[in-house]
Amino acid sequence: MNKAQLVEAIADKLGGRQQAAEAVDAVLDAMVRAVVSGERVSVTGFGSFEKVERPARYARNPQTGERVRVKKTSVPRFRAGQGFKDLVSGSKKLPRGGEVAVKKAPKGSLQVAAKKAAAKKAAAKKAAPAAKKAAAKKAPAKAAAAKKAPAKAAAKKVTAKKAAAKKAPAKKAPARKTTAKKTTARKR
Repeated sequence: MNKAQLVEAIADKLGGRQQAAEAVDAVLDAMVRAVVSGERVSVTGFGSFEKVERPARYARNPQTGERVRVKKTSVPRFRAGQGFKDLVSGSKKLPRGGEVAVKKAPKGSLQVAAKKAAAKKAAAKKAAPAAKKAAAKKAPAKAAAAKKAPAKAAAKKVTAKKAAAKKAPAKKAPARKTTAKKTTARKR
């Protein structure tokens, strides 16, 4: 099913194709904007959408087998809700055309969720300046530690070599073997 088919499927319930198209666009736009901003969009009985960070990594080019560096990125993730999983697996039967397959959200939960989201945004705005100040204070300390790191690494290498030299017994040069001919030549 594509977007046009989805609009057609709900057009009868909303009173027209134009209203259905506007509703689908509004829902999708709101979901995308929320996920992009880092919020989790959870639809009771259907599933949840969230933004996930993927760290930098190495991958292989399947054509050449060459190792390729992949930068860190953010991707959207969808996790199906239990009700949706049950319907797809067949453990629950899909209701007839007039009934709603996805459970409705409990009364008042939409208002509570909106209040929580607003409170989260306000807390994030207040915390942002404090986090910047803390990062600014830590930056000089990190720079000093970074300057000391190569010296510490070099010192560790030297001590590791000394320790290895103490542990390993000194190797003696193999004794020279003399043949019988040489020894007789020396005696004459």
